[in-house]
Amino acid sequence: MINKNTILPHNQIIQLDCVTAIRELPDNSVHLILSDIPYGIGTEDWDVLHDNTNSAYLGSSPAQQKAGVIFKKRGKPINGWSKADREIPHQYYEWCSKWAAEWLRVLKPGGSAIIFAGRRLGHRSISALEDAGFSFKDILAWMRDRAPHRAQRLSVIYERRGDDDCAKEWRGWRVGNLRPIFEPILWFCKPYKIGTTIADNVLNHGVGAYHQDAFARYVERSDNVIRCGYDSKEVGLHPTQKPIKLMQALIELTTQPGQTVLDPFAGCGSTLVAAKLLNRVYIGYEVNPAYVKICEERLADDLLSVLNHT
Repeated sequence: MINKNTILPHNQIIQLDCVTAIRELPDNSVHLILSDIPYGIGTEDWDVLHDNTNSAYLGSSPAQQKAGVIFKKRGKPINGWSKADREIPHQYYEWCSKWAAEWLRVLKPGGSAIIFAGRRLGHRSISALEDAGFSFKDILAWMRDRAPHRAQRLSVIYERRGDDDCAKEWRGWRVGNLRPIFEPILWFCKPYKIGTTIADNVLNHGVGAYHQDAFARYVERSDNVIRCGYDSKEVGLHPTQKPIKLMQALIELTTQPGQTVLDPFAGCGSTLVAAKLLNRVYIGYEVNPAYVKICEERLADDLLSVLNHT
């Protein structure tokens, strides 16, 4: 049970598992949850959110070893190799369900939960949050300025087998996906009180509408497609790091200065840095001590003065 006298953390990065830590936050205390959640696709060990013990998962092939760090770990074919593989989407839904209800509880009515989710399993997170009580508002598209193309050439596979005829016949074909330039951003809202309007909710809780003029400072047009790259020296801190300006755009879209932004999966802290630059109160949870340290360093005043280009 939540203690009604619990004090909301203020401008902190906290080394805790968010699934349990968020239970200590008061009801209706956060204006925005903005988080790059694990996608469940095996990017790193922390991104394996199922109990499948197939030894091929996160392994590597000779081709991957040759490609280097850009393609260092093996996932699995999307169709699955076994019944256990096909359970991965269901287990991702169950993992999202562990925290979705707590997210709903701590948000203010009308508040937004905006998450980055993978194209493969994002629909499972949508279902989990909807089942917890969220309204699914929209899918935004972040268009990356660059992305690795990891699809292996089918002809090369046949060449290694010594099958020159098949290699010639299937030249130009690849195994895998197209270059992942598009990344979905899922936008949810906590329902507001029955019998009121969004306009009423804005007056009562300070959230529910969106700030188009502020958002326009980051985009060419107020569309649901965002084109945003990285500033110099803003990469390499985390395998799934997001640009600070991208997080700023989403924070300004949905909140006002002085309001509270929560990132339950803080990673290297891009959401927290963006919130601080925009004079929002920030709360971050991150279980990995190495990333907590990076967050603390990025939140230092001297670094923020360098990154503040807005």
